[in-house]
Formats: sequence, structure tokens, C-alpha cells
Amino acid sequence: MTTSGPSEPSERGGARQNWVERRREKIRAEIDRNRRGEYTVPTWVLAVALVLIVGGWLALIFLS
Repeated sequence: MTTSGPSEPSERGGARQNWVERRREKIRAEIDRNRRGEYTVPTWVLAVALVLIVGGWLALIFLS
């Protein structure tokens, strides 16, 4: 009979540590890209800006 009980928490802790390290590496890579000038605006920010501009124009047209 195998006892997998005690090994599970250490594996989960290791998986958690690996996730944290991968996340930190992604953040470092993004910061490096931004410093090199490879920054891109997220799509949702562009969509919100477009909605605000169109909404502003429509407000000017219908409220004037």
C-alpha cells in the first residue's frame, strides 16, 4: 500500500512555487518589452476609448 498523503502537500507547494516563478518571469519579460518600446495598448482599452468617442459625438449631435 502506498501512502500518497504526506507527499501531496509538498507537490502542491512545489506547483504553487512554480506558478509564482512563471508569473514573475512573465512580468519581468513584459517590463523588458515595455522598456524596449514594444508596448502595446490592450484591446479592451482601445474598445473603451472608441465607445467613449462615438458616445461623445452622438451626445453632441442629439443634445445640441
